[in-house]
Amino acid sequence: MTNEVLVTRRGQTTIPIEIRKKLGIKEGTRLSVESIGEKIIFTKRLSLDELDGTGKLTPAEAIRLLDKMREAE
Repeated sequence: MTNEVLVTRRGQTTIPIEIRKKLGIKEGTRLSVESIGEKIIFTKRLSLDELDGTGKLTPAEAIRLLDKMREAE
C-alpha cells in the first residue's frame, strides 16, 4: 500500500487512516522514527497495557526494564 502525504512547514504530516486502523494507531500512540538511506521508518511502540501478560516479568519489573531502556536511548 503506497500513500502520498504532505509535510507542513512545521515538519508535521498525517498518517493515512487506513494505516492507522490497520496498525491500531490512535491519539497518544508512540512511534519510533528512524532513517535508513532515503527512507523514513515509523515503528509503533507497544504500551505497557499491550505488553501486559506477554512475558514473565511482574509489572514492577517491566517498568524498571523500560526505564533502563529509556536511559540507554
